[in-house]
Amino acid sequence: MQDFHQLNVWRKAHTLVLRVYKASKDLPPSETMGLAAHLRRSAVTIPRTIAEGTGRASDFEFANDLKRSRAAAHELEYILLLCRDLGFIEEPLHDELLQEVLEVRRMISGLVTRLNGTPEPLP
Repeated sequence: MQDFHQLNVWRKAHTLVLRVYKASKDLPPSETMGLAAHLRRSAVTIPRTIAEGTGRASDFEFANDLKRSRAAAHELEYILLLCRDLGFIEEPLHDELLQEVLEVRRMISGLVTRLNGTPEPLP
């Protein structure tokens, strides 16, 4: 299909993963196997699934992977909210990460629309 490195959405999602990893280091040690692991897993799923989709044989299959990636972004949004509400992440950092998640989700939706030829509902 194409090289995922060339996709702006993949680059943005990869940067988000790096920021989430950095932020998750400040979570309490008791959360290493809990919320920190969930944060990292959901964040990594976004660009990983985009990269995986670029190797698919058809636009339809790629669009399905993108939808899974978008679902992981929804999961990440919730886990960030939970971390903020538990006091594990300060509100300014949460807000910055949330804006990045929302932008990546919009970019994914735009790419799905382009592949499908029909508008996707806004996330």
